[in-house]
Amino acid sequence: MHRTTLFLVALCLVSHGLLCPGSATADDWPQWRGPTRDGEWKETGIVDRFASEQLAIKWRVPVGAGYSGPTVADGRVYLTDRETEPEQIERIHCFNEQTGEVIWSVSYPAVYTISYKAGPRAAVTIEGGRAYALGAMGDLYCLDAASGELKWKHDLKQLYEIQMPIWGIAAAPLIVEDVVILQAGGRQACIVALDKLTGVPRWKALDEKASYSSPVLVQHAGQPVVVCWTGESVSGLAPATGKVHWRYDFPPSRMPIGIATPVVHENEIFVTSFYDGSLMLRLGEQVSSVSQVWRLVGENERETRGLHSIISTPVRLGDHVYGVDSFGELRCLEAASGKRIWEDLTATPRSRWSTIHFVRNGKRIWMFNERGELIISELSPQGFKEISRAALIAPTLNQLNQRNGVCWAHPAFANRHVFIRNDKELVCASLAK
Repeated sequence: MHRTTLFLVALCLVSHGLLCPGSATADDWPQWRGPTRDGEWKETGIVDRFASEQLAIKWRVPVGAGYSGPTVADGRVYLTDRETEPEQIERIHCFNEQTGEVIWSVSYPAVYTISYKAGPRAAVTIEGGRAYALGAMGDLYCLDAASGELKWKHDLKQLYEIQMPIWGIAAAPLIVEDVVILQAGGRQACIVALDKLTGVPRWKALDEKASYSSPVLVQHAGQPVVVCWTGESVSGLAPATGKVHWRYDFPPSRMPIGIATPVVHENEIFVTSFYDGSLMLRLGEQVSSVSQVWRLVGENERETRGLHSIISTPVRLGDHVYGVDSFGELRCLEAASGKRIWEDLTATPRSRWSTIHFVRNGKRIWMFNERGELIISELSPQGFKEISRAALIAPTLNQLNQRNGVCWAHPAFANRHVFIRNDKELVCASLAK
């Protein structure tokens, strides 16, 4: 290639932030809680502070109601929602990442028999050019991510005789090697795996009720293990076969209500529930070994110990856990014991089930609270340090018809932008420095 041509190509790449020594890095957000499902956002070139009290919106598009957060991959944004007129349907949407223009939409009948009927819960998982979407009533679709062409689908209610949880099916699909792993809540099939290319069932495990918590992949004793928090246990399964390597009994005091994703740090796993408090487990040297480090449960939902989270997945930073308690109390716990180090009431208003979604970017923690505010912060044993806060999207009433509505969906952080939905629209705002 001619030297001048090479220079022009390089100049073009630099202008788009794709090539430059020490340049900012950009990443997609292809599944629940980011590329590695751990709420870590590794992009650079991000703003240090917001320029105003309201983030400038790059684009906005109308959508229906739903709890599911957006995902972003290969220049496209994916989201699910629900419509009730003239019939009850769920929809899977694909939008242009730069403009918000609709690329394709797929809809199917979905009559809800569950509580909190705003819409689908699970984020769409994008992997290998395919989109895996799971509806609240157990409708599983595998679509071509670029065109929306149907590859395969299943009605999990019939396939696995689902014992439908009161709030529906919520856990986002997890892809491990050649299988898609789901928390389905079927009879003798709480956790199931299907061939990701054909949809053919591969294995099923655990005769337990389902929770709403998404499974995560860890390395334990040199082996891949899928950690699943069901309605009755925290268990470690072999992703290829469904073999139960270990199981820790964690029955609910009232009902299965686990929503937060298990938080994994080195060889420790932390889960937290609104009614049943906090549990810290430690993985042993053998793949079959797990033990309790500590468990803390308060007297009730107001008089809590440790952390009684409902929707928020906590964040683990070194020797401490940070999360939101039952009425919106932002807390720091000592990871070794569960001892409360501090509590703060300014990050989200004090209300029952008040929520913050945490995303880590370097030394900073980005928080999206249920009022639709985005907060840049630092968390340490010394306290919560708010650096900057701006409004991003308005709360709406479908998800919760109280306190002037909420924003409970999880945002996506991709390519130096933030994407978030309420019950009326999906918006995109730049976070580039």
